[in-house]
Amino acid sequence: MKLSSLLLAATQLLAVTAQQWPLQNDGYNDVVEWDHYSLKVNGERLFFWSGEFHYWRVPVPELWIDIMQKIKAAGFNAFSIYAHWGWHSAADGKLDFETGAHNITRIFEIAKDLGLYILVRPGPYINAETSAGGFPGWLLNGDYGTLRNNDTRYTKAWTPYWDAMSSMVAEHAVTNGGNVIMYQIENEYGEQWTDVDARTPNETAIAYMELLEASARSNGIDIPTLHNNPNLGSKSWSLDYDINHVGGDTDLYGLDNYPSCWSCNTDECTSTNGFPPDFTTFDYYTNFQETAPTMPSILAEFQGGSYNPWGGPEGGCTSTTGPDWVNVFYRNNIGNKVTGQNLYMLFGGTNWGGLAMPTVGTSYDYSAPIAETRLLTDKYSETKLLSYFIRAAKDLTMVEKAGNGTANFTGSTEVFAQALRNVDTGSHFYVTKHTNTTLTSYLTFKLNMTTSVGQLQVPQYAPNIVLNGRQAKILVADFAAGDASLIYSTAEVFTVSIQDGKPTIVFWVPTGESGEFYLKGATNGTIAHCNGCANVGFHPAREGVIVEFMQNQGMTVLTFDNGVRAIILDRTTAYTFWQPTLSTDPHAPLNETLLVRGPYLLRSAAVENGTISLTGDYNGIEEIEVFAPLGSQSAGGYNEGYKHHGGNVRGSRIVKFNGKPVAVRQSSYGSLIGSLAGSNTTVASVQALVPALTDWKVHDGLPERLPSYNDSGAGWRLADKNSTLNPWQPQTFPVLYGDEYGFHAQNLLWRGRFSGSATGVYLDVIGGTSSGWSAWLNGVYLSSTLGNTTLSETNATLSFGKATQAGENVLFIIQDHMGHDETTGVLNPRGILNATLLGGANFTSWRVAGKAGGEANIDPIRGPYNEGGLHAERLGWHLPGFDDSTWQPGSPEVGLSEAGATFYRTSLPLDLPEGIDASLGFTLNAPNGSQLRAQLYVNGYQFGKFIPYIGHQTVFPVFPGILDYHGNNTIGLNVWAQAAEGASMSVSVSVLGVYESSLNPSAGTEYLRPGWTSERLQYY
Repeated sequence: MKLSSLLLAATQLLAVTAQQWPLQNDGYNDVVEWDHYSLKVNGERLFFWSGEFHYWRVPVPELWIDIMQKIKAAGFNAFSIYAHWGWHSAADGKLDFETGAHNITRIFEIAKDLGLYILVRPGPYINAETSAGGFPGWLLNGDYGTLRNNDTRYTKAWTPYWDAMSSMVAEHAVTNGGNVIMYQIENEYGEQWTDVDARTPNETAIAYMELLEASARSNGIDIPTLHNNPNLGSKSWSLDYDINHVGGDTDLYGLDNYPSCWSCNTDECTSTNGFPPDFTTFDYYTNFQETAPTMPSILAEFQGGSYNPWGGPEGGCTSTTGPDWVNVFYRNNIGNKVTGQNLYMLFGGTNWGGLAMPTVGTSYDYSAPIAETRLLTDKYSETKLLSYFIRAAKDLTMVEKAGNGTANFTGSTEVFAQALRNVDTGSHFYVTKHTNTTLTSYLTFKLNMTTSVGQLQVPQYAPNIVLNGRQAKILVADFAAGDASLIYSTAEVFTVSIQDGKPTIVFWVPTGESGEFYLKGATNGTIAHCNGCANVGFHPAREGVIVEFMQNQGMTVLTFDNGVRAIILDRTTAYTFWQPTLSTDPHAPLNETLLVRGPYLLRSAAVENGTISLTGDYNGIEEIEVFAPLGSQSAGGYNEGYKHHGGNVRGSRIVKFNGKPVAVRQSSYGSLIGSLAGSNTTVASVQALVPALTDWKVHDGLPERLPSYNDSGAGWRLADKNSTLNPWQPQTFPVLYGDEYGFHAQNLLWRGRFSGSATGVYLDVIGGTSSGWSAWLNGVYLSSTLGNTTLSETNATLSFGKATQAGENVLFIIQDHMGHDETTGVLNPRGILNATLLGGANFTSWRVAGKAGGEANIDPIRGPYNEGGLHAERLGWHLPGFDDSTWQPGSPEVGLSEAGATFYRTSLPLDLPEGIDASLGFTLNAPNGSQLRAQLYVNGYQFGKFIPYIGHQTVFPVFPGILDYHGNNTIGLNVWAQAAEGASMSVSVSVLGVYESSLNPSAGTEYLRPGWTSERLQYY
């Protein structure tokens, strides 16, 4: 590179000065503070590194620790939860924060025990691809106004929930000894301005936000409030942007962004941000400096994957936001001076029991790093590479941009570098990527760095830096590693662990690539271990030694005369490395960490009385290697961090894994190596223990279609309202909307009576996209409307033919309720918009059935979304303990020979081996062209909705705890045939993954599987 270019780069970098940005705390306390750079918690700066999971999508509290341990193990210091108003409030004035998965106090307690900070996002509206965006069903009939405003009716509705949530969170806030550090007000509500550029205030939205904030504060919230702004353009609720102080602002500004579309169907995203070509990174720095310059740059919700809509690809769109996407986009955010990032989702879970909005099916895998099955993915491992770097890179929390560019940094117009400089220490971070990130070309380059020894063009000895396809790299200069320092590195730093007062610096490169680092203070180095290494060279330099290397698959260990140990990994081996923490401090002090290679998952580590105790998961026989302290005599340092663990760490040479001793040997470079000898439990061996689903019993599941059926019982309500406040007015009366009669989810059943000479009926039915319905007159099948992924309402004119009879006639309609729409569509009704008889007659009455008990929520454990109006659901046929001894044998593989519905029951006895964590799933299949809708029930939980002519999903994972791994499980299946010739299908159970584990996944979960009671009989 020309000298002039080097001087230009130096001038740009040295121009960065440490402007004084005062710490802020909104006048509440100094426990959580913030400034232009980052959050500061308990006096220590924090790069907020968080991932989202939804407890209500995992209705087994005993599994919450599993998810949180996996979050912690991946290197995150925080997680985020949406609290779901509708989940906690089945009826107006009723709240449940106590039963089963409604008791979220356990989340706060586990987080405290593990050492994870929490961002709580309680709504009242959350979106989340859940029915009505988390609003309860009873709110959706129009009686409470148009919602998300300062209407007194709506205010009165949310106040009890909001007061309860705020009080609970305040009790567990970091200011009160807990771990909650931020509290979000509303969600994706970029409504502060009617004209953003002119800053014209939206008074209604401002009043609403102020009501929520005042209530939160009055209920004890004294931590920072936050809002996640839904896009780059709306610039709402920032104290900095609100220069006229119009009000409604939260303490912190957060940005919500999905650069590659939140849906596997990218057509859903064309209206927001323009969505440029795939794999295009965004500029967030400019937006943050315009909108919130005195605050840390926080991406309060950033893409972690995409949901899979009905009709999407089997297994989701993992390829579009896979490991390479993680690699480029998360590093790009750091290059934009982001110091807070919450990934949505880190674990998606399921939309069991009707939680989903209409466009989303039962799965909420979200292409997340932790799969719906709870299994770890390559995306998890790739995310971990960056997580551990963030943990080690303490200087990232106080940086300024030190320039962007191509030629001045890299000498190539094809390689773009974003430079960051710590304003106190002078350390630099260079985020390098393709200038055009949509390209997949192979590029090599040298990088011009500013270092404490001057301007350097690196590497000096090793081959050039590589960007191979969709890849980004964060390269460091003057990087602090305990008492040691890297003057530069062209390999990415994986992490740093301080052991016996000395740092172990871990580097990683893609398999087969080269790297180079300049270690300050050393004069020579030695290859202590070489597995896959090549071309290792040590070059004396003015301030230390420069090391060049190439790394194939494996691990290289280098030792230096200044006490530093370097570990070099290729990507494949780095995926197997873990850095467990030994304290509950979310800041993860580096002198309170170990390094462990080998197991599938490392959940926890502790050192006490000379024993290293590890817990985790593994498969079969795996080698394990532990880098732990030898027990130096030095005061302080590594040993100092263990006083609270109960004693001496010197000579910690005993290793236990999941409570069992591991025979280990000490390597020449100080690690302990042994083998985890399991029982050779495999997917196949556990699959052999899972019986096939046979011995089905069957019963008619749709007697309501028959004219002789008696609909006067408690399961039915007279649909007689002749007016509604819903903005979507019906075309005929009475009002035939399920929400008007207390039925808010799942299937709705309608029975209309008339006398006279009607020849047919025109029906317009609204159930959400992908919904469908079927109709009978006097027990004679008329027709079905199947629906599709684009239509929310469907209509048809049906001829009665010879189905009419003298006297009273009964028209029966079953419709699928696919969940409520979100945002401005939350009040869109579910029911019949138009029911007009043809030929001169009129309906004399209508009755409707939905969830047994309606808003009374007779099942507090499984919650308000799990059941609808199916005959089997109302009578509890899906529940354990129901007596089906009088039912006839029958199989869903035989199915129905006509339109209608049948319900099947069988038992799945399980007795899986102790000491394993297995993931099981149910596979539902139907012949090509089948016109059916099926719902799968496992111990009373609806864990699968199967619409083969629309949907993508055939495998439905079911959590342990819902499944009893050591007992009998009640399996139910409702098959609704929508064709005159009937339908059939098959059901099987598969083991999706299994590992030896410290987790006992279904222990103590009996309370989650309450059984049938005779009370159900009244809902016939």
